[in-house]
Amino acid sequence: MMNSPLKTSASEGEAMSNPARKRIGVVLFNLGGPGCLDDVEPFLENLFSDRDIIRLGPAFMQKFIARRIARKRAPKSREAYRLIGGGSPINRITGELAARLAENLGGDGGFRVDMAMRYWHPGAEETLRKMEAERLDGLVALTLYPHYSKATTGSSLADLKAAAARIAPGLKIAVVRSWPDHPGYVEALAGRVKKAAAPLAPGFALVYSAHSLPVKFIEEGDPYVEELKKTIAALEKQTGIRGNLCYQSRSGPVRWLSPSTPRMLSTLAAAGTREVLMLPISFVSDHVETLYEIDILYRDMAEKMGMRLARVESFNYAPDFVCVLADLVRSACRREGWL
Repeated sequence: MMNSPLKTSASEGEAMSNPARKRIGVVLFNLGGPGCLDDVEPFLENLFSDRDIIRLGPAFMQKFIARRIARKRAPKSREAYRLIGGGSPINRITGELAARLAENLGGDGGFRVDMAMRYWHPGAEETLRKMEAERLDGLVALTLYPHYSKATTGSSLADLKAAAARIAPGLKIAVVRSWPDHPGYVEALAGRVKKAAAPLAPGFALVYSAHSLPVKFIEEGDPYVEELKKTIAALEKQTGIRGNLCYQSRSGPVRWLSPSTPRMLSTLAAAGTREVLMLPISFVSDHVETLYEIDILYRDMAEKMGMRLARVESFNYAPDFVCVLADLVRSACRREGWL
């Protein structure tokens, strides 16, 4: 399990000791991932046990069915994680991002930054219990998913609010639910797309690969696709490069958003495309979907179709991305009168 203590900057420590400054907690939402191969099966069980996302039979059977599915899928998933180093780097990356965000925010108040992983450790309850001793004046729930969906931010937010009701029922929570067209985010994306496109020959195809969702979520009003389109429209104004939206990481016998990323690659190959630049648009940090699905699975698939596939680098904890998150936190705090 990956649950390393976060670094605290000197300025943050000074702010916490100054009673005149507000004590603000910041929780970064992310999916989480297995830190080692032994964690893969329990991680999958946690994922499939979330009834708000997938309903497996009657409620009393959910965990039982989730356990069986996890056991069946674990061998294939373990192999994917083995190929990317034996586990997901998402907890390590998010922990480092939290530490750097705390340093950035240190001069503006008493900020305590931590993370809450939806399907692995530390979860929302574990993180809130650590923060409880800080006697916070408020909490900023900051999603690391730029585009809102009930399957990602919605699920994490519900989990956090349930934990807060048990642990700190009077705590004021300011929510940053999405940021699809934040100027700093779009500018950071544009810079990375231009950098990755520079060595490619004219005629390359830009592909926006987003995590897929069941179509019924969109039919029920989930804004995920519309927010993806907001990002794409803002991005293309800056890059001048038109791209194609598709969806990866689909599984299970339901109707998923289309076209799938493999289908998009097939379509491009049939049209004579020789180079593909793939932007994992709904992801901000490296994990199995970027390091295995894109860098290994789709790259090999493209090569067999006669194409070369390059990928736009992830933000991870780059300084410009830290500045985007810091701006989102400060804006949320100003709206609440905390800064």
